[in-house]
Amino acid sequence: MPVIETAAVNMPLASSPTARVAASRLVMALPKGRILDELAPLLGRAGIAAAPDLMDEGSRRLRFETGDPGLDVVRVRAFDAATFVAFGACQLGVAGADVLMEFDYPEVYAPLDLGIGHCRLALAQPAHAPAPDLERTSHVRVATKYPNVARRYFAARGVQAEVVHLNGAMELAPSLGLSPMILDLVQTGSTLKANGLVEIATVAQVSSRLIVNRAALKTDAGRIARLIERIRDATV
Repeated sequence: MPVIETAAVNMPLASSPTARVAASRLVMALPKGRILDELAPLLGRAGIAAAPDLMDEGSRRLRFETGDPGLDVVRVRAFDAATFVAFGACQLGVAGADVLMEFDYPEVYAPLDLGIGHCRLALAQPAHAPAPDLERTSHVRVATKYPNVARRYFAARGVQAEVVHLNGAMELAPSLGLSPMILDLVQTGSTLKANGLVEIATVAQVSSRLIVNRAALKTDAGRIARLIERIRDATV
């Protein structure tokens, strides 16, 4: 009868040196798209330029090494970066002020305005429509991907906001009768103009911020503080 050796089957496997090194690295969540294009040179100046395929939208990788052996970056949706940091999956990240306003995570600390990604959160409506009189109105309907921002904005003016939550194509909402106005990010205003809309109010000016998980800042204060200072120096 052949002898089957089973003694090692239930023994825990030791983690490899590679796995231990990866686990010890800090991780920064970066938003893909236009902001990443603006962010990459800044990170390069800070000495933490990522692997070249970070900028390749066709790359299937989502986690990338950087010029700093103690830091990896992950590429995520702009709306998700703050969530990765708030829940501690990433110790640092970059998020727009619009995202921070919408989610308002108490676990997230934003120590630095990076001076990139400038735009604004604005209310818009059809160019031919009369401007709403918020002093005489008690209820509005607005289409947006920022329901919390919209409700807070109108509540501060004594108006109840009925929010139609959309994730894109906001500009279609007025013409299709979904809502008379929208709340959306505006950079140049060209998309609004192309769809017959005009801005009627600026809700907030927006730029990208460096964000940090508050718990990680306490437990790994030295490394995170040094990274913040490097990035701060690179923004000057």
